[in-house]
Amino acid sequence: MRHFQFHKDIKISLLIYNRKEAGAKEKAEKFGIPSKYVPKAVFEDDSIAVVDILMKAGIDYILLAGFLLLIPPSIVEAYPDRILNIHPALLPEFGGKGMHGTFVHQAVKNSGANRTGISIHIVDLEYDKGKILFQSACPVWETDSESDIAARVLVLEHLHYSLVAEQYIISKKEKKV
Repeated sequence: MRHFQFHKDIKISLLIYNRKEAGAKEKAEKFGIPSKYVPKAVFEDDSIAVVDILMKAGIDYILLAGFLLLIPPSIVEAYPDRILNIHPALLPEFGGKGMHGTFVHQAVKNSGANRTGISIHIVDLEYDKGKILFQSACPVWETDSESDIAARVLVLEHLHYSLVAEQYIISKKEKKV
């Protein structure tokens, strides 16, 4: 939100969240961005309603951050190659259903991997299978805890997601997110 706050071509127009306690709602309020709570059941049972919300708001692109549900086909079809996600590992490793947050970092640690990172990818009909647009790696040390790994990955997320999304959107010549 901060990255795009004064952007001349890209505007964050709406935040949709599906957990009432989502911290992103307060952040959106600080930036004057409208937000809408949409329960998980609506995504699962009536995703056309979500498409309608997005269309009425004039949304051209969707940027996911901390969203754990599989995006329903109706939304993917309405926004082909226009939904981006950030994953806290180097895909295709440590991706798929249930692989988010602490679970990813725990799996990385348990695997003995000596590196991890982030993957920014296009969302398709499967968890973490869409075309990878960007990856950045960081080391995993034998002495690292899951929280050490998570902290290192979070730095990469904050450093790269907005910039990669901006470059992608501008390259497609669209204007709203």
